[in-house]
Amino acid sequence: MTRVTVRRRVRRVTIGGRTARREDLLAGEEPLEVRVNGRSLAVTMRTPGHDVELATGFLVSEGVVTDGAQVAGARYCAGSPGGPGTENPYNVLDVTLAAGVRPPDPALAREFFTSSACGLCGKASIDAVFTRSAFEVAGDPVRVDAAVLASLPDRLRDAQDVFARTGGLHAAGLFDAGTGEALVVREDVGRHNAVDKVVGWAAAAGRLPLRGTVLMVSGRASFELTQKAVMAGVPVLAAVSAPSSLAAELADEAGLTLVGFVRDPSLVVYAGDHRVVEERRPAAPEHEGRGHEGDRHRDRRGDAA
Repeated sequence: MTRVTVRRRVRRVTIGGRTARREDLLAGEEPLEVRVNGRSLAVTMRTPGHDVELATGFLVSEGVVTDGAQVAGARYCAGSPGGPGTENPYNVLDVTLAAGVRPPDPALAREFFTSSACGLCGKASIDAVFTRSAFEVAGDPVRVDAAVLASLPDRLRDAQDVFARTGGLHAAGLFDAGTGEALVVREDVGRHNAVDKVVGWAAAAGRLPLRGTVLMVSGRASFELTQKAVMAGVPVLAAVSAPSSLAAELADEAGLTLVGFVRDPSLVVYAGDHRVVEERRPAAPEHEGRGHEGDRHRDRRGDAA
């Protein structure tokens, strides 16, 4: 069986103090091979759990499906000899598409482990997102109070059960833009996997496109995560750390609101400024020559891969 957490014997060293041996709890990490209609599509390193959501969300981000009803079923199966699922059938998931749903182009098949690195760059990548996306986010009229946005990192952290025990997982949470209520939170060793699990949950619940919501992530906002938000119809993407330049460019062109360095009581809006309003507290005075640079030095924990 796969495990969300794993115990390991460690030696804790305190400089100038005592050395102790004890058990520590680590976040589980295992490969998952995603197959579609029996054909291998991708292998990703993930924290076991919510695998069907992960696979469904990945298919949404790749433009293969746009609704949970287009996934007829999924089952674990044995891997190929010598493959990632040879010893553990729970590491190979075969997704069956509904009748009439076109299977993914063989060119999408990935013969490598996916990671948090973008692997995509340039204008052509941005154009490809609009070519595949079934949802348009620019026209979403949602507005979100800055105070609600600033509260989301704490709400996300409060829902991170495995992180509280291991300190080793990313998280993605979907929140109601009006109330800040958490709709779903998922954890994973990969930030992109956490987002796929959230999108997969939404697809299965018939909630795509995700209008009127905020996608909050525990790390930085990469191009990949911005792409996944656009593909799911999310109007607002917020992160505790910085976005990349290409993420901001994609957000601009898609009409997505992109917010970074969300750490109560401040945040930085990089794109889609019109959606962020201030209703519950007065704005702090701005000082010329000062911005959020100090935030970068105070806390870089959200930048980890």
